[in-house]
Amino acid sequence: MNLEQHDERSVAQDSVTGEEISSTTIPPSIPDSDTKPPKLTELQSPSKKPSTKESSAHSISKTSPALTTFVGRAGLGAYTHAPESFPASRVISYDENFVVINDLYPKSSVHLLLLPRRTEKQLLHPYEALQDTEFVSTIQEAVRKLKPLVGKELQRRFGKFSSKDQEREGAIEKALEAGKDPEEGSLPPGRDWNKEVVAGIHTHPSMSHLHIHILSVDRHSQCMRHRKHYNSFATPFLVDVDDFPMRKEDRRQRLKEKFLRRDLVCWRCGRNFGNKFARLKEHLEEEFEEWKKE
Repeated sequence: MNLEQHDERSVAQDSVTGEEISSTTIPPSIPDSDTKPPKLTELQSPSKKPSTKESSAHSISKTSPALTTFVGRAGLGAYTHAPESFPASRVISYDENFVVINDLYPKSSVHLLLLPRRTEKQLLHPYEALQDTEFVSTIQEAVRKLKPLVGKELQRRFGKFSSKDQEREGAIEKALEAGKDPEEGSLPPGRDWNKEVVAGIHTHPSMSHLHIHILSVDRHSQCMRHRKHYNSFATPFLVDVDDFPMRKEDRRQRLKEKFLRRDLVCWRCGRNFGNKFARLKEHLEEEFEEWKKE
């Protein structure tokens, strides 16, 4: 499926709002200090939401010789086209194969996007692009490398709240106070933050360019604003990256709209909130605090 076909899909199937489908302009110049790919611990909070209106997905406009804008659903193309132009708060790392960015509208505490740079694959539907087993393998390997980095970021932010991490830190401090070197085999293991990270692709992507979501499981974010937002990350609407290539008969390809209309079910305790998103949102705040303490 090409870019123009993607733009003709039913808006009802989108998991994001028109406001979130915004244009991206490549900055004309960025100071050298800002273009270096940052460490994950330098992740910043998302900037204020753009107020641009939804536009045609396949338009690329040049407002001046120095500015190139990837419009509407094609907005992610700006990052693969010129990742070096963006500040460290947006682009985390890049090479000839991939660009890794902070999601502009994160749906969890940590939410990254992995953007493949192979032009012949970028504008295909994920089901089609990821029939190429060699291509899939490169994506899966990139995800395997990124998950531990996200895990470390979670530990940096929330380790001080975790009972398992605090138990480990206490054992290390006790050993040091006794003048002993902490032996790894005798220490409590601490929390495995890598298990708190998921990676997948939406059955109906709202943006044209191929992208893989890598995010923490908490679904805790101010940008989580409605039922479709939540269900797009808490149901099979998000297909695990390890499930590709998918078989043609896989039911997830046919039931994408139904996934978004499902009852709202807490990802952690399984409580069903029906269609009461405000109540779920309040509950997620409570679950987030308990999740941090594990």
